[in-house]
Amino acid sequence: MTDEEIGTGVDTLADTVAETHDVLSKRLAEAGACRPTRDRPRDRVRATDPFLASTSRHVAAVNAVLGPAARRHLPDGRQRAHELVHQSRRLEAALFQTKSKLYGSTFAVRRPWASVWDEVTAEFDAWWRLERALVDDIAAAAPADERERLAERLFHAEQHVPTRPHPYLPHQGVPGRVARQVAMRVDRFWDTAEGRMVPEPVHPHRSREGRLTQYLLADPHVDPPAPDEG
Repeated sequence: MTDEEIGTGVDTLADTVAETHDVLSKRLAEAGACRPTRDRPRDRVRATDPFLASTSRHVAAVNAVLGPAARRHLPDGRQRAHELVHQSRRLEAALFQTKSKLYGSTFAVRRPWASVWDEVTAEFDAWWRLERALVDDIAAAAPADERERLAERLFHAEQHVPTRPHPYLPHQGVPGRVARQVAMRVDRFWDTAEGRMVPEPVHPHRSREGRLTQYLLADPHVDPPAPDEG
């Protein structure tokens, strides 16, 4: 019997994606709640840019890694990958509007911030539902070592993809790979020129072990019971 069979195993891919979602959700909440003052006029930029950069990067990496994985492992993988691209474009379009509003574009300057964040939140939540379902189905179809490799590939992909939203570029296949490489170089140039802070992606945690594995290795990490206070 394996750790997975008794429900105590660790799914590195699912854990990494869930932790990334938690981090992005926190950054979204902080950006949406930010209210700049006369003394601190750039507070909104400092709060919003990390969310825009890390979310754009994660969306690009998921298309680069999980889209092909869906095609390999799922019977409806081609359709699922197509749905992933469609929702990616919707979310990236909302992020692009946010970036335009943030930097004073004439096309977005009159739009209220509440409307911008409502759209971003709706598309972000729709993206997460699709991504979570995709990861769950890949987890059911792929062996544990393959899921661990996918988690590592996702982490490394996030370090080599664009950091700004590009809804109108190709997302998958050879055109997608070429477009991401070109956009990444352009984005890095502007990130450096603007002194833009791009946070590190979530690193997969491979060291955790299920309780059965701990028992077989005679190396338990189970917390001891609390002392009896009576």
